Amino acid sequence: MNDIPILSLTIFLPLLGAIVILLIKDDENSINNIKKVALWTSVGVFLLSLFIWLQFDNSNPGYQFQEKFRWFNDFNFYYHIGIDGISLFMVILSTFLTPLCILASWESIKKRVKEYMIAFLFLETVMIGMFSSVDILLFYIFFEAVLIPMYLIIGIWGGDRRIYASFKFFLYTLLGSVLMLIAIIVIYRLANSMSIEDLQGNYFAKNVQMYLWLAFFASFAVKIPMWPFHTWLPDAHVEAPTAGSVILAGVLLKMGGYGFIRFSLGMLPEASEYFSPLVMTLSIVAVVYTSLVALAQTDIKKLIAYSSVAHMGLVTIGIFIVNAQGLEGAMIQMISHGVVSGALFLCVGVIYDRMHTRDINFYGGLVNRMPIYATVFMIFMLGSVGLPGTSGFIGEFLVIVGAFKYSSIVVIGSATGIVLSAVYMLYLYKRIIFGEMSNEKLSEILDLNNREKIILIPLAIAVIFIGIFPNIFIEPMRLPLESIIFNYELANAK
Repeated sequence: MNDIPILSLTIFLPLLGAIVILLIKDDENSINNIKKVALWTSVGVFLLSLFIWLQFDNSNPGYQFQEKFRWFNDFNFYYHIGIDGISLFMVILSTFLTPLCILASWESIKKRVKEYMIAFLFLETVMIGMFSSVDILLFYIFFEAVLIPMYLIIGIWGGDRRIYASFKFFLYTLLGSVLMLIAIIVIYRLANSMSIEDLQGNYFAKNVQMYLWLAFFASFAVKIPMWPFHTWLPDAHVEAPTAGSVILAGVLLKMGGYGFIRFSLGMLPEASEYFSPLVMTLSIVAVVYTSLVALAQTDIKKLIAYSSVAHMGLVTIGIFIVNAQGLEGAMIQMISHGVVSGALFLCVGVIYDRMHTRDINFYGGLVNRMPIYATVFMIFMLGSVGLPGTSGFIGEFLVIVGAFKYSSIVVIGSATGIVLSAVYMLYLYKRIIFGEMSNEKLSEILDLNNREKIILIPLAIAVIFIGIFPNIFIEPMRLPLESIIFNYELANAK
């Protein structure tokens, strides 16, 4: 098995599926075949990622399944990929959500289905490639390539204001990434290496770290997104098709958190220590402010979008606490948020496909007509709130425990956000699910069909499974996170 490039196969199999779809004749009779190729390709990629997980050695803190060869002869640029405990579940999250997104688009996407499926499969390739990159330039290429299919998914298959939302998304994220590219060039000039492995620790002088850190921050803060760089997110979520919102919240927001851990903490420890008060301040504002904004929303998608900013604020708090509990909590919170927020957007898609509105005031009493829907929605809502026994609790609890070692003010800010999340999510659930069904248009609404059950039930199981067995997910990431913490403390002890 060591001779099989299993990781490259996982990365490029979706691209192969996209090429197959490209060759299929684009007519009404072929639409079903196009969907089937996209679905079974994404299922195959998910199975490959599960095989990688099963073969993963938790006792090895370094990169596994590595593949490396020079791809620019005149420079030290390599096609260098590998998986460690930090990137493992980011890859699995990407491969888990993609087939569910394709299934969710089965009936709702009616125009340019061929192009839509190609865009989604290409998006899966670049997401997996980004999390698997060990070369910084390769990481940057995949990181930026994500913009292309996501821009098209929002701009072509989105809502009425899709052009505005797609341009805003593109410009915000591209602007920050230009500074990141400059930082990468500086790193290459100083170190003559693009290897993330080689550059871990205190490699650069402190004054150089400051400028590099700010350049990376400009990109990752927009991606995660941190307050006040978050304003593109609600527009993108509202206008994106359901599956686009799922991938945007479930995977793309994690790119910023992953970048902070891998680059800011891993390569620039002294600068991270210096700027951590800034990150904490912005994160606490995000957690509290966007929670209050979420409470005021009447559009279900906007409410969940603002809740994403608040939850990712907890992630950045956990990351820049830089202790074992904080970092493990941030990682689990990213995994949990990917599953829960993706599921919540899918739940919104279910009722939107039936009634073509996301207005909270339109709904009420859905439990009377949609008991299965009400049950799975409840699981995801409780996961978002952080009820013990769900995935959301583990991440939030570990971040709070880690914050106690950092600052009581950070604890109070984090706890306030968690309380507010319970307020707006329970309020949303009460208004949509419970009460009298006063709107006559809802009298004939149908419960989940078989396709929707296949999509939502695995997500509900994942929310509970992560909550009950968190160590299965924490163990692989523990050693690489400890290595980052050790290098960070060593650099700042001087």
